[in-house]
Amino acid sequence: MAEEAIDTINSVQDQWGQICSQLKVEVGETAFDSWLKPLTPGSFADGVMNICVPTRFMRNWVIAHYSDRIHKIWEKKNPEIRQVNFVVQAVQEESKGLYNPSCRSLLKKISSSPAPQNIYQSGVNSIIANTQEFSANNDQSISVPLNPQYTFDNFVVGKTNEFAYAAARKVAESRNVSFNPLFLYSGVGLGKTHLMHAIAWHIKQQDPSRNIVYLSAEKFMYKFVRALRYKDTTAFKEQFRSVDVLMVDDVQFMGGKDTTQEEFFYTFNSLIEEGRQIIISADKSPADLEGIENRLKSRLGCGLVADIHPTDFDLRMGILENKARQLGIELPQKVSEFLAQKITSNIRELEGALRRVIAHSQLLSDKEITLDMTQDVLKDMLRSYDKRTTIDEIQKKVAEHFNISVKEMQSSRRARTVARPRQIAMYLAKQLTSRSLPEIGRKFDRDHTTVMHAVRKVEELILEDASLAENVDALRRVLEG
Repeated sequence: MAEEAIDTINSVQDQWGQICSQLKVEVGETAFDSWLKPLTPGSFADGVMNICVPTRFMRNWVIAHYSDRIHKIWEKKNPEIRQVNFVVQAVQEESKGLYNPSCRSLLKKISSSPAPQNIYQSGVNSIIANTQEFSANNDQSISVPLNPQYTFDNFVVGKTNEFAYAAARKVAESRNVSFNPLFLYSGVGLGKTHLMHAIAWHIKQQDPSRNIVYLSAEKFMYKFVRALRYKDTTAFKEQFRSVDVLMVDDVQFMGGKDTTQEEFFYTFNSLIEEGRQIIISADKSPADLEGIENRLKSRLGCGLVADIHPTDFDLRMGILENKARQLGIELPQKVSEFLAQKITSNIRELEGALRRVIAHSQLLSDKEITLDMTQDVLKDMLRSYDKRTTIDEIQKKVAEHFNISVKEMQSSRRARTVARPRQIAMYLAKQLTSRSLPEIGRKFDRDHTTVMHAVRKVEELILEDASLAENVDALRRVLEG
């Protein structure tokens, strides 16, 4: 019986090795190393295979994204396996083999004494017992999974985001708290969340023992309300005030939630006093957050505030080239330039447009990606861009903002009070519409070279003048609705 049990375990071990090789090819090396490599096969009984996972955090992610695929592959290799479960168990550093310490102790029992009929089931019970103990002491449920693609290596740096990137990198690499809090803000889809995930990944790689919690402001609020409902606020406070790094995304959603803000304020102060790192993101600067108490605004702005400006053409080109390289796609220069010129609102839409083009190409038997094909595939998206913003509307909103008339903007006046709004309007027309430079120029009674100069000038001023950058961003938000 003992020999049969060992053979079964060896067979399971071989199958898991084959499955890992296949999964590595399917999901990519980065995702595999982050989420699947730490998994180890546990016990097997009555058609149920148990996979050991280091943390509950990782277990939830694996179940959501990979469990069905793992089950299907294993079922093909071994028809006896009817179910695959994922159980949490701490993996000790000294573990060198495919099996974790609990599994190796099981092997020792098998080889040294007659095995009972339920040897594998007893192994399951042992794992579950260890799981409960581990989970009680290492509850990661307050955090949300990190995206394995959101790393510093995959973040494309340009003039509009280089300061935020440098600040994030500094915080991630420093053992001592450098800036506290680090406050990142920008419009939608410009890289705030990417940088926060990248910080967390880097810290985890440098020191896996550090307790990092990343979650949205909405989830923080939900956790707090739940604690109030079940009269368990003490446990809530202990969870959040014992972390080494607290990362809260989209803090603007706490606006108007006074009770949640109060708890977050005390949590914030407690962590600051203990020298723990706090990283916050929002869509506006701390001073401009609506519905946030002044004392909390003051705390949020007392560290390093770094904003991410809308992307420029060069950065969008870099993002497209990087994404195409990751996907193993040869993207023609004309297509890259077209996408970078037309899809200007945010990085998310830009990458989404690229994926649509690639998917269309691959689904049609590897049809070559051309400019004509790209224009055809994205015609609905381009129409929506034209619909949502017109040059006339841009001129009107900019004129209102700077208290001048549209007629003055179109005139030959060169006074700064008129010339600067005119340049901003040209810049926004280039960013928010798919019109060509000559078309934009005609709307202002100027030639295309004047428009080019205006766009470059405003891009430079955005990086140098925070006040002007805020004005441009405010106008963009108004125009985009």
